Amino acid sequence: MNKLDDFLKNEGQTFPGKTYVEELLMPVFNDQRDFLFHVMFDIHRAHVIMLTEQGIIPEVEAKVMLQGINKVAQTDVGLLLYEPQFEDLFFMMEAKIGEEIGAELAGKIHIARSRNDMGVAMYRLVLRSHFIQLLGSAHSLSEAILTQAEKHTTTYITGYTHTQPAQPTTLGHYFLAIYDVLQRDIHRLWSAYENVNQSPLGAAALTTTGFPINRERTRDLLGFDRIVENSYDAIGGADYLLETATALMTCMVDTGRWIQDFLQYVTREFGTFYVADPYVQVSSIMPQKRNPVSIEHSRSIASSAYGDALAAINMIHNTPFGDIVDTEDDLQPHLYRSFTNANRVFKLMYAVITTLKVNEEHTKKMAAKSSITITELADTLSREYGVSFRKAHSIASHISKVTIAEKKELYDWSVDEINQIIKAFVVVRLTEAEWKKIISPEYFVEIRSVQGGPNPTEVQRMIDERKHSLANKIKDYEQTVMTLNQKHKTLIEFSF
Repeated sequence: MNKLDDFLKNEGQTFPGKTYVEELLMPVFNDQRDFLFHVMFDIHRAHVIMLTEQGIIPEVEAKVMLQGINKVAQTDVGLLLYEPQFEDLFFMMEAKIGEEIGAELAGKIHIARSRNDMGVAMYRLVLRSHFIQLLGSAHSLSEAILTQAEKHTTTYITGYTHTQPAQPTTLGHYFLAIYDVLQRDIHRLWSAYENVNQSPLGAAALTTTGFPINRERTRDLLGFDRIVENSYDAIGGADYLLETATALMTCMVDTGRWIQDFLQYVTREFGTFYVADPYVQVSSIMPQKRNPVSIEHSRSIASSAYGDALAAINMIHNTPFGDIVDTEDDLQPHLYRSFTNANRVFKLMYAVITTLKVNEEHTKKMAAKSSITITELADTLSREYGVSFRKAHSIASHISKVTIAEKKELYDWSVDEINQIIKAFVVVRLTEAEWKKIISPEYFVEIRSVQGGPNPTEVQRMIDERKHSLANKIKDYEQTVMTLNQKHKTLIEFSF
């Protein structure tokens, strides 16, 4: 007997072959069991209710069907294992319902329905629950960031461009920038949620059905906001997956950027942030270490969330427009993992930010170094003395270079020394008061009171507006959650 004969003997001669079972059917079954079990039974309930109300099945049969569905829905999913006589979880559960109410009645549950529209509906329901969890964590993180921003409207820090000290700003101004990016991420997540929360049910395999069903009724019972009207679109369109993935990817990239900042700010050299003890670890050999592992893990997990979302997009790329396995059971767990990891990131960073301590004296001291207020010299020469800005900029640039060459800070110069340098360019003499303002991070920040600037009063105005807006967003979110919970309660408790 050759290798091929040995292989075929081991595989078997009929579907499914041993390899197909071990490498596909069994893993898919486990994913369906872990992610789709409960929403599958919600769809069964909604479909039976609709069929009955439409007069397609008699009420007396529907009552028995719902009893059987509800009983099997209480199965301990942890005990479910793949069985080769069933292609997947759906057929296993149909058989188990049949054991309770008889195969004839169990078979009627599938009237005017396909695995296609049912499958897409299950995926959408699971994604919806993930959106709800992630948006709740995003709102909590938003509150934590706003709280820190309000604490630090006058905490002066060094602002960076191209990784180099650029200009003084405040930590409140910086935190508010992070907050605003997160709000745009939340907006993108809500937009994706709205397109996910649409019902494909009633599309059946592709072209609807000859039975007089009511698509709006199943939509309402399951808490979907709308139906995907075109039945071909309901089955073939996968853009709800792409939008979900891109929203997750954008969110995690945005989040990873400021997490990277945090890892720099907690270094001993920077000494800006102090992470609370519950979120650091001590080295196994170097007892002086306070390793900010909570932030490191957040950065790594954010990358993992991004990667799973990108995998989903890659799996859809260049697939035919229609029912195709590439958008189904093999893909969905990537998005579920992406959501789970994104949620972990938000929860970890909520804990870090809520308990974060800031070395305000140190940050203020650093904000006066590296000549980062020198822009105000150019502004003063232009604003107060009529020097063209380009000439004023060249004067400021020259002073900055001399300061670096002599290993000084701006505050090391006396106003007389500065005036001596300036007179080689223009006939201007700064006063002592003007020079003190020019080298002051506080003055630099205070004078930048243009809308959106770091001036503490302007930052507080922005914070107040955002607190009000966030409160409304959270209120809307809570209303959405309450509505979905009520819909589910009504569905579970429905009786004729």
